[in-house]
Amino acid sequence: MDHPKHENSRRRFLRLAATAAPAAVAVAVAPNAAAEVAKPDAPKSRGLRDTEHTRKYFESARF
Repeated sequence: MDHPKHENSRRRFLRLAATAAPAAVAVAVAPNAAAEVAKPDAPKSRGLRDTEHTRKYFESARF
């Protein structure tokens, strides 16, 4: 039994499924990606902090 109309609808369904799945993922991920881009950058470092640890290191590194 050969049903070309039935095969055509299966192929059409598989094509739709193959294109709909990545599109659904893109739609689900896009709002999160846009939110990450909109985050402000972290404040820039202003150098070393003056702590006991850094003072001890600088004292031991003197020549």
